[in-house]
Amino acid sequence: MLCRGFSSLHTTAEPVVVPPPAAGRGVRIVVEYCEPCGFESTYQELASAVKEEYPDIDIESRLGGKGAFEIEINGQLVFSKLENGGFPYEKDLIEAIRRARNGEPLEKITNSRPPCVIL
Repeated sequence: MLCRGFSSLHTTAEPVVVPPPAAGRGVRIVVEYCEPCGFESTYQELASAVKEEYPDIDIESRLGGKGAFEIEINGQLVFSKLENGGFPYEKDLIEAIRRARNGEPLEKITNSRPPCVIL
């Protein structure tokens, strides 16, 4: 006998096999940057480096306040130009993404390179 709302496909006791999530799924990166400050090109370079290492990860950009270049991974702030005064090294961000993908705790990136200044 079948109950309403259930099909005959659900009458067996066989377990349902759910495929594992695709690599990178569950890792969300948001970069907030100051467009008038000229930080869009830095964002594009960083996004390109991330996509080269992890082509399946999407990176969202948002316009931020003056001097901002803030990076969140899964809602956790991992880098702040407002706090550090510079930009993150690509290798440090790639390492943070690797940790997030593996379910490891994230640490704030404190190492930064100075912004480019033309004299």
